Amino acid sequence: MADAHPTPTVLLSEAEVRRIVDELAARIAPVIDDDTVAAVLLTGGLWFAADLTRSLARLGRHVRFDALWLASYGDEQTSRGRIDVYADFQRPVEGRRVLIIDDVFDTGLSLAEAVRIARGKGASEVLTVVFARKPWPKPRAPEPDFVGWEAPNRFLVGYGLDHAGALRGLPDVCALD
Repeated sequence: MADAHPTPTVLLSEAEVRRIVDELAARIAPVIDDDTVAAVLLTGGLWFAADLTRSLARLGRHVRFDALWLASYGDEQTSRGRIDVYADFQRPVEGRRVLIIDDVFDTGLSLAEAVRIARGKGASEVLTVVFARKPWPKPRAPEPDFVGWEAPNRFLVGYGLDHAGALRGLPDVCALD
């Protein structure tokens, strides 16, 4: 079967991705503790969350891992403008600091919904971290507390970012345009 995808252009190599994740962990570690619930936004944030929590562990921070499964894109390249919640927190967050982890910040809808859910469940503090922030023409709230990379306004794939569910496993961050 022929490859149905254009050839991706590497924007960040695997080594650059690792450096960004380690720098984020060094900034986050001093403001969290081992009772912090680190909640990845599925599905795209899984690659970043795995690397970030391992990097935090190397710095002596052993967070409690959880996930929220939210979707605003489906298999489309643009947001549908609404969030579907497929899976909620599995562990209690009441009275705990929550670190929401996501791959890319563009519309801000998923991150805002995750923050709303965590606060609604009684989190004492909600911090947010994204691997990449894309430019956006309108104000977004809340802006992430930690951003690893200011991404260009291109269609990104790799390192958890996908094109209709494909190309997430690329170790580099690439543009597909």
